[in-house]
Amino acid sequence: SGRLQEPRIQHNKVLTAAGLPALTLHGLRRSFGTLAEWVECPAGVSAQIMGHKPSATAEKHYRVRPLDLLRMWHTKIEAWILNEAGIEQPAETPQRARLVKGKTAA
Repeated sequence: SGRLQEPRIQHNKVLTAAGLPALTLHGLRRSFGTLAEWVECPAGVSAQIMGHKPSATAEKHYRVRPLDLLRMWHTKIEAWILNEAGIEQPAETPQRARLVKGKTAA
């Protein structure tokens, strides 16, 4: 429908189906912030990945972080979490630019 949906309902269904204990979405956010420290991710980067607004003057005016930098750190955090969980990381597939009308760039 394009409308925002309440994510907790589906989240709780998935937890139940997987046989996992109750865990809130906010709990997942807190865990992400804590686990990001294990890969020595800068606090401002993890906060920005989590969607927080910059809190300090330096963060607001002097720290420009391109998406590629945020993606790099997010990938490191994800790889660490998967490794610690003993989950084999999926093979990377090269990303290709997509042009208008669904054509793929060579």
